[in-house]
Amino acid sequence: MSQRPKHFKHANANDSEEDVIPDVEESFETEIESDSDAAARQRILDEIRQTTDRLEADKAKIVDLKILSRTLRELRYAFKVFTPYRRNRKITVFGSARTPNDDCNYQMAVEFGRRMAAENWFVVTGAGGGIMEAAHEGAGTDMSMGLNIMLPFEQSANPVIEGDPKLVNLKYFFTRKLMFVKEVHAIAVFPGGFGTQDECFETLTLVQTGKRDLMPIVLISDAGDEYWSRWQKYVHEQLLDRGLASPDDTSLYCICNNVEDAVEEVMRFYCVYHSMRYVKGDLVLRLHEEPSDEFMEELNEKFHSICETGKIVKTTADPVEASEIHLHELPRLRLHFNRRDVGRLRQMIDLINDRLGTEDCEKSDEKRESADEF
Repeated sequence: MSQRPKHFKHANANDSEEDVIPDVEESFETEIESDSDAAARQRILDEIRQTTDRLEADKAKIVDLKILSRTLRELRYAFKVFTPYRRNRKITVFGSARTPNDDCNYQMAVEFGRRMAAENWFVVTGAGGGIMEAAHEGAGTDMSMGLNIMLPFEQSANPVIEGDPKLVNLKYFFTRKLMFVKEVHAIAVFPGGFGTQDECFETLTLVQTGKRDLMPIVLISDAGDEYWSRWQKYVHEQLLDRGLASPDDTSLYCICNNVEDAVEEVMRFYCVYHSMRYVKGDLVLRLHEEPSDEFMEELNEKFHSICETGKIVKTTADPVEASEIHLHELPRLRLHFNRRDVGRLRQMIDLINDRLGTEDCEKSDEKRESADEF
């Protein structure tokens, strides 16, 4: 297959927000706030205004003000675009913009995007060519979302997502990378260069340090491609063998050399496990199935070391979760997590999914589908 010519529209790094970012219709529906939510929103907005006043009092440099202003405008717009899709599962796909469409990994990315869209997952990419275009090509425009970086070379919106209201153009890499990780429920990484490795290691770091909730991270390449096997060798020889990383942290990612295994890894993670949040200092895991008392004993025996104090116990929704009405009926586990052993926590979630999940876990029943809304 020959590589087709590219006719992408390049974004001008000097364009203003108004030039490159179309406004989002104000008619997007928003959830009804409780009084406490409204009060919290007003307090935070007041803090933002106070910070602005302090910048004026500080006589902040123009260049610093420009960075702050642009950052706030970019994130405001990006949040507005993503908010209507917060209750939809999404996966970010990273990979090289330079991968030609006759490459095996390009074809895998097309199929991976198609499979994830078939599972009703949105596919988020950097909106460029190569692997990013491939994943969007597979998912189709309706199930694609894009976070395009404005560069004077190489990067541009691919024809699948160009002009779509789910495309966000960003000047700064750090705002873009925040959206890639904050707004999704899984990460897939195909072979790529410095940027892809940066995105891969930063995602692992954010999950490992608890700055981002646990989620599936799949590293995908063709069976004949040694990209991830050599990467894995480096991790073992230069990080694990020298004591620079914990062996348990390798549980945070999964290397796959075919699309079927990659999709299964993502879907399996949410088979029984739903989500997590901290409530009054304790970690709460929300599940689709309630563990038996016998299984709870096993979990405490195998994973007691991840608790700072106490045991892993069954619980119900706390009053602080009142705004998440759609999640109230989900069974929960509660523990005083030590916030260090994230790899072990991932192993516990894997055991819960394996033990309580069905053989065909990705085919959710109606009850599970309704509870999967975020």
